[in-house]
Amino acid sequence: MDIWTYQSVEYVSVAGEAWLASASEYPSSMRALWEARPWAPAVLPCGRVFDVISLPAVFGRRVLDELWASGPGCGPVATYRGRTLLFTQPGTAARLRTLLAWEEWARDVPPLLCHGPGDAITVPPVQRPIDEPESSSSRWIVAPDTSEPWLPGASVVLWACVRAARGRSREADAPLSNAR
Repeated sequence: MDIWTYQSVEYVSVAGEAWLASASEYPSSMRALWEARPWAPAVLPCGRVFDVISLPAVFGRRVLDELWASGPGCGPVATYRGRTLLFTQPGTAARLRTLLAWEEWARDVPPLLCHGPGDAITVPPVQRPIDEPESSSSRWIVAPDTSEPWLPGASVVLWACVRAARGRSREADAPLSNAR
């Protein structure tokens, strides 16, 4: 069973909402916005409470499967405009960028967008409207549910990316079938 089978959560808990709001310069204003419009996406700065690694959707699924298969799991994860947004420890964006540029075995990893200090990301609504289609461009895969979620660091994300990329290359090398 993979993450996509059992981790889809449609709303952010009250504690998770407080954690997300703490990334804002004005947390109480962010909470007031969500109280008035819980279905509205919001823009939050990266770098203080979390960094975000944005991965192509299919590769992001493979990385999340690797994170869950190898044991640590992941913290909050969202989708936005066809990309997977993995919330990570502050400082991960800069370190991961450096590690991927330096390590030759990471060359198979598709381009990642690493959002850290000075960047901002759009987060999905804290509650999904009932009439919103499942295929919405922005939704939580794993919604924040505590005031201190576990967030992977650069080395955890790096190894998950490398394993996901190696798995992809093994699949590409495998014969399709024995049929002639």
